[in-house]
Amino acid sequence: MNTRMKPAWIVLAASALLAGCGEKGREDAESGHAHAEQEAQAEFTSNRVAIPSSVRSNLGIGFVKVERRNVEETLRVPGRFEYMPSARREYRTMLPGKIELAVTQFDRVEAGDLLYTIQSPSWREMQRELAEFDAGVKRAATKLDTLDSLAEAHHEHHEILEQVIEVWEERVGQLEGVRDAGGGIKSEYADAQTSLSSARAELAEVREKHAEILALKAETRAELNAKRIGFGLLIDSAASVSGITREELERVVESDGHSAPNWQRIHEIRVRASAAGVIEATGVTNGSWTDQSSPVVTVVNPEKLRFHAEGMQSDLGVLRDGLAARIVSPTTSVVGRGVDLTQTMSGELRLGLSGHSRDRTIEMYVVPDQILSWARDGVTAQVEIVIDPSAGAELAIPLAAVQRDGLTPVIFRRDPANQNEAIRLEADLGADDGRWIEILSGVREGDEIVLDGAFQLMLATSGTMQKGGHFHADGTFHEGED
Repeated sequence: MNTRMKPAWIVLAASALLAGCGEKGREDAESGHAHAEQEAQAEFTSNRVAIPSSVRSNLGIGFVKVERRNVEETLRVPGRFEYMPSARREYRTMLPGKIELAVTQFDRVEAGDLLYTIQSPSWREMQRELAEFDAGVKRAATKLDTLDSLAEAHHEHHEILEQVIEVWEERVGQLEGVRDAGGGIKSEYADAQTSLSSARAELAEVREKHAEILALKAETRAELNAKRIGFGLLIDSAASVSGITREELERVVESDGHSAPNWQRIHEIRVRASAAGVIEATGVTNGSWTDQSSPVVTVVNPEKLRFHAEGMQSDLGVLRDGLAARIVSPTTSVVGRGVDLTQTMSGELRLGLSGHSRDRTIEMYVVPDQILSWARDGVTAQVEIVIDPSAGAELAIPLAAVQRDGLTPVIFRRDPANQNEAIRLEADLGADDGRWIEILSGVREGDEIVLDGAFQLMLATSGTMQKGGHFHADGTFHEGED
């Protein structure tokens, strides 16, 4: 019999009743006709429901694909997302001063972007000390150059005196020879002796003065080294405070016809972001005066997230570092305002170093390979851990896709040949892990199963109602094929 047509005997019976009766007979005939139609419709065995796009939109029908999962060997643990220790950077005041903010909360910044400026009298004091050290270095260097020239002059004087002494010694020797021979003039010999003694005395003074110069040179050189070391330490401190490299601070800048090192021309300290991120909080108001080490801006990198869960210590026998883990949202839908069921993140399990004796739990961490948009600090989710990767995977669907019609589990498979029809099936189910359930027959991998809207379809096709039918665009169900 064609299930899309009414049986012929029903039509003939209804016609005979209408032709052979009066008004009362006509009412009886119409009543019999309606009863006959109900009996004919009860014979329909169609397990298909028409779900055109308008109906799918109005009822919020969503589909999920059948996939292979290791349901029996999967451990699910609730937890939350949190920032990794390296995700947060806190910027504090290096010196007391007036703060001018250049950012506001939730601004996104890149490395090198200006965060705030500090106008600090302490910076002026540091500049003054730098100027004193710089002047001290220049004075010591100039003095050392002068002493080098003076030492050179004394060395030349020393050599000349040695030559003079050598001449006078030779002259005295000649006069002594003449005197021993009985000749010569005594006064001439005495003058030569006097000149020789004077030259020797002057040489001694030059040597003494030269020694003093050498000592002064050593003292000046030590002073110069000390000034240079002090300047270097102070310029390094200035670089740390200002965030500007030493080379940049010492770079000579031309301005208004005058040249001066860059550190002399810095009127305020500009604090810049050392890494990209988002402004999580500002610790001061704009224009306020703060003390040293006061928190000003906190920048966080939203990409540096990890999932933190607490598993049971009773599972320590099967848990270990390196197990494959998948982070899933707590929602069980693929449409609507919740997180899509299919938006998951993968990573490796890392067990914490400690547990909780009172709760009998163990710390568990997973760093996702990829951060999806719904992952935020403090957002709750679940982590699925396959504790036995060698176990075989079975076809599975979300547990929320299974509806109960009385005691019968029911699912709705989208017809691969007609995307606008859903086929009602009695589910042949296996084990479940609280979220996914094995399906043993009736579907293939990749088939689409109704997830959102499955309950409405179950009500429309319940055993207490006509199974064949279709939905109107407004979401109401109509029995029959017409």
